[in-house]
Amino acid sequence: MKFSLLALSTAAALGGTDAFLAPQQPRLSSSALAGYGIGSWNKKSSPSSAGGGGAAVATRNPWDDANKTNTVSKSDTFIKAPTTKKSYGLGSWNKSASPRGATSAVANAPPPAAAATGGCPFHANYDAIRDELKLIMDNPSWDDGSLAPIFLRLAWHSSGTYDAATGTGGSNGAGMRFQNEAADPENAGLAPARAFLEPVKRKFPEISYSDLWILAAYVGLEVTGGPVIDFQPGRVDHPDESYWDQMSYGRLPAAEKYCCPHLDDSNVSSSLDETGKVKGWEGLCTHVRNEVFYRMGFNDQEIVALLCGGHVYGRCHPNASGYAGPWVENMTEFSNEYATDMIEDEWTLVSHGDTWLDAQGSAELRPAPGNRQFVNQKKGVTGDDPNQMMLLSDMIFAWDPDFRPILEMYAEDEDKLKVDFGAAFKRLTELGCGFP
Repeated sequence: MKFSLLALSTAAALGGTDAFLAPQQPRLSSSALAGYGIGSWNKKSSPSSAGGGGAAVATRNPWDDANKTNTVSKSDTFIKAPTTKKSYGLGSWNKSASPRGATSAVANAPPPAAAATGGCPFHANYDAIRDELKLIMDNPSWDDGSLAPIFLRLAWHSSGTYDAATGTGGSNGAGMRFQNEAADPENAGLAPARAFLEPVKRKFPEISYSDLWILAAYVGLEVTGGPVIDFQPGRVDHPDESYWDQMSYGRLPAAEKYCCPHLDDSNVSSSLDETGKVKGWEGLCTHVRNEVFYRMGFNDQEIVALLCGGHVYGRCHPNASGYAGPWVENMTEFSNEYATDMIEDEWTLVSHGDTWLDAQGSAELRPAPGNRQFVNQKKGVTGDDPNQMMLLSDMIFAWDPDFRPILEMYAEDEDKLKVDFGAAFKRLTELGCGFP
């Protein structure tokens, strides 16, 4: 792997989450989330509490409960699962199941109806809440060891529904607590993020869910070397789901929209044109640029900054999004590695049928059936490069003539990326909130 534009330290892979452009995950019934205990909880004392009532730290990773998954059945809007024989709050996770199958069982459900949702921004102790969030941020039992990536994605997806023309959507309201928004295919895998934050909400009921989700992402960025963003409180939670009457699915970006359909798993290269780009990539580019980000009011530079800064964090899981693997080697540290690697590395299009990945020690890069992604590995070629991937919707930044120069700028200047990403992410998370 080449890092001529950025010297990055070798790091143990810590932390992860799924793409900001990622589909489909089933949900558990709210009864299975009673108490929101993510696995067994180990209560560690918080500096802000003298009596041992500190942040709850999960000691079980819900992705790993493969052996406790029960049969689930589809309803019209989401998938429910019966309570497992031992309640872990998030139910169980079947690693072998397709994200589109009926046996995956990480929850996408609202918190208990009795939980307070309002909050009072003028009485919340945000310093104490920040300290509590820092306590739970490093979690060796979770994915790659950090909750920062999944908190970042929760904030992104709760904000990315904003529509400037109608003034609807955005982070104000925390609508993902309710069935319709939680069931959006692009919100796959975010139930654990909401559940990890539930003990913090219960300890600090004065903060709204809307504010908590955004603050958690800001703290995650700060502790991983990302931009320090000034937090503006005052978001108010939706009291019920009536807001959804003015909403719709399709506001969040999809990873392969409008691209040439993938029909032959044994010959995925047939979906490439003579230049090595996926056929129909121009339509995908229009989707990301016009249908998603221009709709919210962002320009091209802000779009590239948001993805370069956001997709340096975490990884995709085939059980949740259908895609697989991390974008970068150091997925819990802010850097411009996403931009440099996209430009400097060689990328191979693969699908679920590319079993050669397994034989070469890159099984973690093989997506679920029906999905395609680019990987930094080649069939028959082994080396020391860590396993990395790019979504089709990532590669448009290298292919589009207007996006490409911006990508190159951030590949050359990490400091500028940090400044621009911080400004764009703050703007994203405040859209529709009515802040001055």
